[in-house]
Amino acid sequence: MLRAPRRSLAVAESLTAGNLQARVASVSGASGYFLGGLTAYTLDQKVAWLGVDRAAAAAVDCVSAEIAAQMARGVSERFGSDVGLATTGYAEPAPERGVLEPMAWWAVAMRDKRGEFSVTTGRVDLPGCGRVEVQARVADAALAALVAALRA
Repeated sequence: MLRAPRRSLAVAESLTAGNLQARVASVSGASGYFLGGLTAYTLDQKVAWLGVDRAAAAAVDCVSAEIAAQMARGVSERFGSDVGLATTGYAEPAPERGVLEPMAWWAVAMRDKRGEFSVTTGRVDLPGCGRVEVQARVADAALAALVAALRA
């Protein structure tokens, strides 16, 4: 779907820890549209590499629709891609932060001909899932969102 019309993709990940990039790159011909990606696990790295607003991210422990959107826009800007895809969330419960079940946000940022972004975000709730299953399901959800955005 990124081949015609030709569009390029870059990926920013946190909790999926490279799973999303691996899935994108597993498709034959991915080098024709996949520019690369970043796994930024900490606030400092999200700020430094993806241009995430430090104060906004710190206020939500880097987990919100807005932070996912900033990550998607930021990776697209860093790599010069037409589309940015991002994930952030909790792969395990974090009761000290009020997170009782794993959850995540994904974002798809699509750049138009003027260079402006339209961003779609979504949340994935994964009660009862273990860490690895959470990472896989969030990667699936992000890819499904990418497909939906490209079809729109």
